[in-house]
Amino acid sequence: MAASSASRELFTAGVRAVLHNWPVLQIAVDNGFGGVYGQQKADWMVDVLQQYFHDNADLQKFEVEDYISTLMDQEFDTVVDDGSLPQVSQDLLQMFSQWQQGALQQLQASITKHSQNKQRVKVTPAAPESDSGQESDDGDESMDCGTPPVVNGTLPSTNPASSSSSAVNQEEDDGWTVVRKKK
Repeated sequence: MAASSASRELFTAGVRAVLHNWPVLQIAVDNGFGGVYGQQKADWMVDVLQQYFHDNADLQKFEVEDYISTLMDQEFDTVVDDGSLPQVSQDLLQMFSQWQQGALQQLQASITKHSQNKQRVKVTPAAPESDSGQESDDGDESMDCGTPPVVNGTLPSTNPASSSSSAVNQEEDDGWTVVRKKK
């Protein structure tokens, strides 16, 4: 097993490349899901994940998925539901395997591949929340349907059969942010 600090730093760089290329985490950071220290939390996740790999021998993909899912839930109030978590976990496991075997050139090539594919995803909220200091306790759930959000210059589909707005609204009212796979 590779044990030098330089090679361990290379694995840490690999974890960073995977996480910084992961749209779910970038959306969470860019939109403040982790609070004002969202970027610091993302950087902290890199260190925590690399330590998790070093502390646990023979990790399985589902274990890595569960750990990352827990971190995203606790630190960013985000449930990852877009199908990307298995791929992120697989990429991390592959890099750790390369590090364990001392295949540092392959690890560097994987890092380079992830760094070149880096795409920052920006999501703009539809409307800023107004804090008027008044809370409604009347139990009615209402929604301003005046102007739909514009995403990438286009309006979303308005076909009522293809959307389930009540389920989305309920999730938002519960304080959870669900990231779904783009259709």
